[in-house]
Amino acid sequence: MSFLTSPPLLRLAVAQALYWSCSIVGITLTLVVGRQLAPAVWLASLPLALLVLTYMVLAPTLARQMAQHGRRAVFIAGAASGVMGGLSYAAGVQMSSFALFCLGSMFLGVYQGTAMSYRYAALESAPPEGKGRAASLVLAGGIAAAVVGPVLASLSREILPVPFIGAYLMLSVLAVAAMVVLAGLPRGVAQPRPDVSLAMMRVLLQRPAIRAAVLATACGHGMMILVMNATPVSMVVCGHSTGEASWVVQGHVLGMFLPALVSGWLVDRLGSQKILLLGAVLLLVSGGVALINGSLEAFAVSSLLLGAGWNVMLVAGTTLLGRGHDSQERPAAQGLMELTSSASAAVASLAAAVAVAGGGWSWLNGGMMALVAVVAVILLMAAPRLVAPAPAES
Repeated sequence: MSFLTSPPLLRLAVAQALYWSCSIVGITLTLVVGRQLAPAVWLASLPLALLVLTYMVLAPTLARQMAQHGRRAVFIAGAASGVMGGLSYAAGVQMSSFALFCLGSMFLGVYQGTAMSYRYAALESAPPEGKGRAASLVLAGGIAAAVVGPVLASLSREILPVPFIGAYLMLSVLAVAAMVVLAGLPRGVAQPRPDVSLAMMRVLLQRPAIRAAVLATACGHGMMILVMNATPVSMVVCGHSTGEASWVVQGHVLGMFLPALVSGWLVDRLGSQKILLLGAVLLLVSGGVALINGSLEAFAVSSLLLGAGWNVMLVAGTTLLGRGHDSQERPAAQGLMELTSSASAAVASLAAAVAVAGGGWSWLNGGMMALVAVVAVILLMAAPRLVAPAPAES
């Protein structure tokens, strides 16, 4: 039996689909509801900011807990946080409590922090020559979420007398389903005293493979957040409807996950370094298309390519990271990647609002292209040092 059809990998893919369905339901509605509940307009985006900040702050802690207690227990606890997040969101809407609503985002941030580690569990169950395909198979679960998530958000938002409560209760139901799926995973090997300190992370950053993997993944994630946070507002400014903006966002989400059908195979066949550069090229082309004009077609193609660039850089970066550490260093290496990616997302979220208000859509995409070009040059210069073998497993 191929490792790609092993029960643990398939469970991780299903759990990924359920998580991203929760995430899409939450993100689709939370900014709208936040505007209704926030005591001031400028606080409307606070729930989404708290989600990202919670994920960032807890990244090293979650990596340590997975090493100490096994991934299964922490994954299930993360999905349980998703259940609590949906209930807190619903309670916040029912009671018109902005504080409870923000608490829901923090619970969802914990869920995100664990779900983003599903791909690491996939790497650990795959042979060396198939790690790229294992990571991309898990991410491919998001394809179902990209199709189902927006539909669930639309159908469930008015299912109960108070709008939006049904959607958030649906989020909790999806998270319960994820708990059931994750319960079938093997416990994993516990590591009594994992070192996930900042000192260990600094040591790991001295290795070219880890440095390149972390830089590329943080770049891809941050640039995706930067542009997509600004896309709906920019589309409205350009004269498009909110319905058209929703359609473009759904296309972007498909772009994030459809490449998973081939990106892992490309990484295993051509190597992580070349595919990281391919991801950078996709991001640059995305920015170039966005600069052509403000037409619906330009927004749609640009957003699709942006999602594809994110996927390719995430799969290649995750695979390259695994080559730079041994089993004892794994928690620190994975915690480092999640910490830098979430920090990049947090900065990008703030920068998107400033860029749109200050310079507009063209300046934002031009800045994105400049940053990606710098990272691409760094990756090209580092390429000769990325061919060294990974440290031996201990």
